[in-house]
Amino acid sequence: MKRASQNRSCNKHKLSVSLLGLALLGSPALLHAAEPLPVPPDAPHDEAAMAEPAPDLRPAAGDLPLPLDEVRIFAQVLNQIRSAYVEEIDDKTLLENAIKGMLAGIDPHSTYLAADDFESLQESTTGEFGGLGVEVGIENGFIKIIAPMDDSPAARAGIQAGDLIIQLDDTPARDVTLGDTSDLLRGAPGTSITLTVLREGRSEPLDITITREIIRARSIRWRSLEPGYGYIRIAQFATNTAAEVVKALGELHAENDALHGVILDLRNNPGGVLKAGVDVVDAFLDEGLIVSTKGRHAAADMHFRAKAGDPSQGVPLVVLINGGSASASEIVAGALQDHSRAIIMGTPSFGKGSVQSVLPLTNDRAIKLTTSLYYTPKGRSIQAKGITPDIEIDRGQVTRIPDSIMAYREADLSGHLESGDEGDNDKAEPADTAPAVQPNAAPAEVVVNDYQLYEALNLLKGLSIFRQL
Repeated sequence: MKRASQNRSCNKHKLSVSLLGLALLGSPALLHAAEPLPVPPDAPHDEAAMAEPAPDLRPAAGDLPLPLDEVRIFAQVLNQIRSAYVEEIDDKTLLENAIKGMLAGIDPHSTYLAADDFESLQESTTGEFGGLGVEVGIENGFIKIIAPMDDSPAARAGIQAGDLIIQLDDTPARDVTLGDTSDLLRGAPGTSITLTVLREGRSEPLDITITREIIRARSIRWRSLEPGYGYIRIAQFATNTAAEVVKALGELHAENDALHGVILDLRNNPGGVLKAGVDVVDAFLDEGLIVSTKGRHAAADMHFRAKAGDPSQGVPLVVLINGGSASASEIVAGALQDHSRAIIMGTPSFGKGSVQSVLPLTNDRAIKLTTSLYYTPKGRSIQAKGITPDIEIDRGQVTRIPDSIMAYREADLSGHLESGDEGDNDKAEPADTAPAVQPNAAPAEVVVNDYQLYEALNLLKGLSIFRQL
């Protein structure tokens, strides 16, 4: 009787293995049937990374089947866990963990979206949510801050691009997935979380407590720094970003008699919608390739070109980037650099040159999968390399010296010689050959505490003077 029971158990396990093998071997058919998910392009980028709608990535007819030996081993491991693990675990949890591990093992940006994760992604792309306002990735098993959003709870609390989160409240942040990270960072507005972070240049971890808020991302803002010099800040790339850039350029031209230059600030901009980045570049170019993508499937190979017309009117341009500039920000900087349309200043960018597509599996589950890489107009890959500025300049703070300290001049010296022009009142006034914009004009208040922006403005002033020579 006991032997018969064992035989039934063994047969049950064999049946389980066989059914699992059939299910796994049939998986290409599931992918074949999946339709691309239309991700709303105006999605905010908080803890859920932005993803492009998927091209048709159905497997080719000649794709090889799964290796049977590995399928059998997988099934055996599953059955060993089911029968011998110290606590009972339901099959759904085991299989979802297996799927998560499969995706986590291929790159930091691919992930499985279970029902809750999928709902969170749709929420983040269609409405408001409680969060910290950060874009994150995974590096060496830890959560890495790509960039905090402008005026977000994280930015106000002092979170910086490049910080590594090693603990969230009492939960160690080692070997977590992006989906897990989203769950941990989000929460009801008004609740707090303490992040323990490692920061370059500091020997001890930092504990930073942040209160969650409703995240309402503002894509762009602009202003004149000084007469003749405009400033456009893009915090993220959403559907309307390019239209707002065109509007900003029009207003800057209208409010300045002569616009001598524009600073495009992409620092700590983690990216966003690919098409938005392309259209922003198009606002500064009249023709030419902007970016291309290449993947395993022909549908993932795309080329984006500039259309005729230049809303910027060829105004001199400086683009600011740093280690928090990623994805679409790097597309913009790389295209303008390759076309010699702008001078790139700051520090090397993040180096995220990959495209993630959301591939639905069921109505409430999907995977976010890396499907192609970006390339600049000259064919440079951004992936893991980033954009190197034409002029590298680190962060710093401008210290203003009061004019009274430096006001002692030749005319103040006792017994100084006169200029020799005294009394010549009948001489003709010299022609006014000075540049329209004085190079020593006092910087706007926003520039004083931002050394990179200060130097970008000085560079534009120098270019303006050079153009008038």
